[in-house]
Amino acid sequence: MTRPRPHIDRIASAWLIRRFYDPEAKFAFADAADAARKGIPFDVLGADFGHHGEDCTFETLVKRFGIKDRRVNVIAEIVHETDLHDGKFTRNESTGVDFAIRGLAASTQEDQELLERGMAIFDGLYTVLKRKT
Repeated sequence: MTRPRPHIDRIASAWLIRRFYDPEAKFAFADAADAARKGIPFDVLGADFGHHGEDCTFETLVKRFGIKDRRVNVIAEIVHETDLHDGKFTRNESTGVDFAIRGLAASTQEDQELLERGMAIFDGLYTVLKRKT
């Protein structure tokens, strides 16, 4: 369960959950007050699976799930920089991923469709990163 109109951190987190934790995971949207009552909240203020310290939600999930995948670590840096814009990581891919997700959000009205289409971007990014090694 997460907030409506997903963007980079929520889309990437849903991708991570489905790819590395639960391939059958279902995602839904609710305001922050209802998220905990309707499912397991993520990227919602105060959620266990949310921003903690300097970490965005994606980074929190990587740590909690114990994922030790080099490509996931690169994606975590891209998501962090795109979401937080704090200069902690210098990933050239961040700008392109940000534009792609913003474009999807501008052209996709339904949150569920936006989430699914956005997760396809992360499938592609994960595949391309394999070729770079």
